[in-house]
Amino acid sequence: MNYVKTALTEEFTIKDIVTIHYFEFAKDYIYEGESHNFWEFVYVDKGEVEIMAGTEGYKLKQGDVIFHKPNEFHNLWANGKAGPNLMVISFFCSSPSMSYFENKILSIGENERLLLAKIKKEAEGSFSSPLYVSTLEKLEKREITLFGGEQLIKLYLEMFLIYLVRKGSSITKEIRLSSAVKERSEESIVNKIVNYLQSNIYDNITFEDVCKFAHMSKTTLKTVFKSKSGTGVIEYYKLLKIEEAKKLMREEALNFTEISEKLGYSSVHYFSKHFKKSTGMTPTEYICSIKSIS
Repeated sequence: MNYVKTALTEEFTIKDIVTIHYFEFAKDYIYEGESHNFWEFVYVDKGEVEIMAGTEGYKLKQGDVIFHKPNEFHNLWANGKAGPNLMVISFFCSSPSMSYFENKILSIGENERLLLAKIKKEAEGSFSSPLYVSTLEKLEKREITLFGGEQLIKLYLEMFLIYLVRKGSSITKEIRLSSAVKERSEESIVNKIVNYLQSNIYDNITFEDVCKFAHMSKTTLKTVFKSKSGTGVIEYYKLLKIEEAKKLMREEALNFTEISEKLGYSSVHYFSKHFKKSTGMTPTEYICSIKSIS
């Protein structure tokens, strides 16, 4: 007989895990957010949470799972009433079938919960890194582990994704969009950025620096910041520099050249030009106006 081998189709292939977390957060926990180039999902094991995914805000309850696609900004809050328990897993997967999970919130059943429990158990046996440490960036492998633990994590995770896709075609999940979540998240983000700009008032940070600090894409950052401040990030930064220049002038400890150098201007001429454009007065005219009022 001439036997012919049959290649098995793999809908999901996961070879690299980034983090596996199980958190028990306080009721007032706030995670300011990040974005990264790999997939991540958050499963609410107990309680409720509020989450931003991109520019949309959602409320998730027990049994819900949300997926964050690569490079999507996301953050999270507890609801202030009860401390939530969350399982968060991040991983690399380039399988085309992953597109199913983009912008998805799903409810999981007993089979999926069992798989997550198995992943947690195998992770605790395979890695020495505590699963509750939110700042964990690398899983440290144990020297002595149960045979096949890491491979079981891979298999259970792939099964979890398959079950969700199969189940998804037969259920309709209500998306609980919350404008309050979005509003609060954007205010938090903008306040964080403003504090960053103020703390770097004597430097020359760029828009790319701010994006990196806030873990946000250029487009998202522009949209969010302008919607709350009415101006662009760098324009706001320049205004902060002008206000600081005014303060330094009133203190009279530095001359114009020293102030321009302190604030990171390339020359006193450029500083004077920018000052007049922002205030309608030259630095000298501003000083005269202050003395006149005094």
